Amino acid sequence: MGIFNKIFGGTSQPKEEKILPWIPLTAVSQLKAIAEKSKSKTQIIFKHSTRCGISKMVINQFVDAYNLDLNVDLYYLDLLNYRETSNEVGYKFQVMHQSPQLLVIKNEVVVVHASHGAINEIDLPKFV
Repeated sequence: MGIFNKIFGGTSQPKEEKILPWIPLTAVSQLKAIAEKSKSKTQIIFKHSTRCGISKMVINQFVDAYNLDLNVDLYYLDLLNYRETSNEVGYKFQVMHQSPQLLVIKNEVVVVHASHGAINEIDLPKFV
């Protein structure tokens, strides 16, 4: 096993898991509060499909790159279990549904959004 670690960059120490301050987004009723809170603090919604390999890869990259010092509320939406909420996000914030998808909301409007690999290209501190 040692030779494979050297070749492929493995380490003997397990990687420490980063825990993000996710707020579960499970109900349509939360969207009004998110819009209201966006007047004073940036709100972020990450729409995730738990059955999609691309979505899993993107969320893992997002977690790895996420700056825990950002002063935002970070919502996690499992769009398969909360399809009605996912649909309402699109209507409320006027963004066509994609998966995975990230929406950054300030002053009740989406100031930037992206899907798939483009999620990790957003410079989040710029929008806080």
